[in-house]
Order: sequence, then structure tokens, then C-alpha cells
Amino acid sequence: MAHLNQRRFQNINGDLYVDATCIDCDTCRWMAPQMFARIDEQSAVYHQPNNEAERLAALQALLSCPTSSIGTVEKPQDIKVAQSSFPIPIEENVYHCGYHSEKSFAAGSYFIQLPEGNILIDSPRFTPPLVKRLQTLGGIRYMYLTHRDDVADHQKFAEHFQCQRILHEEEISGSLSDIEIQLTGFEPLELAADLLIIPVPGHSRGHTVLLYKNKFLFTGDHLAWSVRLQHLYAFKDYCWYSWTEQIKSMAKLADYSFEWILPGHGRRYHGDAKTMRAELQKCIQWMEAA
Repeated sequence: MAHLNQRRFQNINGDLYVDATCIDCDTCRWMAPQMFARIDEQSAVYHQPNNEAERLAALQALLSCPTSSIGTVEKPQDIKVAQSSFPIPIEENVYHCGYHSEKSFAAGSYFIQLPEGNILIDSPRFTPPLVKRLQTLGGIRYMYLTHRDDVADHQKFAEHFQCQRILHEEEISGSLSDIEIQLTGFEPLELAADLLIIPVPGHSRGHTVLLYKNKFLFTGDHLAWSVRLQHLYAFKDYCWYSWTEQIKSMAKLADYSFEWILPGHGRRYHGDAKTMRAELQKCIQWMEAA
């Protein structure tokens, strides 16, 4: 819960604010860029919501803040409206779960609704409003985990939904030892029709990405859009296994077609397949020079 007595002075006056516990994770800034900005290495409110759409986006960011650093001066009477808006539709049957977890430094999590069983991609916070909404949408058949960093409350989701978790064996240790489906090798694997798991060692040795319908690429910590650089990029400062291998893995993605980059960390990117291929080549060139 945010505390008014810790409200950052960088916030513009009004009901909505960010307090000093902000960890600069960027969640609120990409979810509600009309209201939140980075000021002095933390988030702050630079514009108060003045219509229903802005208010909803602001409350969605508030609920998704992993450290509960966003608050309102007055008790929000419309918070249940925001809670019922999760998971947030992205396109077709693909959703953003919100409710980011501090355990994974606010990594984004996604949800695909499918007739044969839904898929949760990486782990959000296990919180009752989201759990109830996911149950309403048909529950979870598979919980696909890109790598060991963004697993957050995977155990609670597995126990509640009785879903099968999927993770590469190179990522498994400690609390992950009871993962139901442990991937092996480094060749692409078809999970189901229109669902392809692609190993991309680099950020970590067993990191994988999930390609859905040759359109949506769920990239974990492998690939994202950089607002500062204005191109697709990888996290060189947070490459725990091998930058050289990550470049090779990135080049392999050029063999596939997709229109959405949906990362755990970093910003989303959307473009047609031709634009995406060009942007991916820019990323590879930047990585080779970095």
C-alpha cells in the first residue's frame, strides 16, 4: 500500500501519486504513459487522469505496481471496475495479466485463451481478483515459463489451477525442481497447433521463447523494445549466460515470422512481419557492435 506521507514531491498535485518506495521498474510508465513518467530515477505522476479511459489506465497501473507504490488520496470507489478489466486484451485471444510481482522485478505475464486449454506465460502475482478472472476465462492448462527469473508465484498457480508448468531443464533448481514438463535439448518444439517453443540460450542457458500463430512472440528477457534506443534490443548488462550465444539465438529468430514482441522486461513492439524482420536485423547489428 502506498503511503501519503512518502509521496514524492515530483508528483503533480491531485489524487493520484507515486511514493518513495518506487523501484523504477517502468510498469506504470508503459501501462499508462499519459499519467506516469520517469523523474529523478523513479516514477511520478505528471498528469492527473481527467476522463474515464485515463482513470482506468491509471488504476490498472496502480494494481499492477509490484511494490504497491502508487496510491490515491481518496479511496478509489471504482477500483473493482479496474480489477474486473484484467487480464487486459492485447489482440485476438491474447491478454496482459497485469499484477506484476516484485519477485521477478515486475516482469510482465500473458495469457492465451484457447478452446483446448488456456496458457499462462510467466507468472504474475497470485492475487484473488486476477485468479477469479482467470478462472472465469476457463482456468489454466499450461503455465509456460520462459526462464528461471520470471517465475514469481508459479507454485501457487500450479496448486490452484492444477496446471502443468513448462520450463527448460537448464533453468531448473531449488523450488523449480518439481516442474511437470521439463524441456530438453535446443531444437524448436511444437507444444500444440500454432504454438512453438524456440530455445534461445543467452540471457540464461535454458531460456526459451514462445511463438503463437506466427504472430505473437513471447520473449521473456531475451528481446524487447528500447524507448531510449528506439529499436529492438537485448539486456547486455543482465546477460547471465553468454552474450555471444544470445546473438546467435537472436539470428535464429530471423527464420520466423511474427508481428508482436511481448516481453517480460522492456517494452512491447508491434509491426507487420516485414517491419519486424528489419527491426530484428537492426537489433542483431547493434548487439554485434555493443
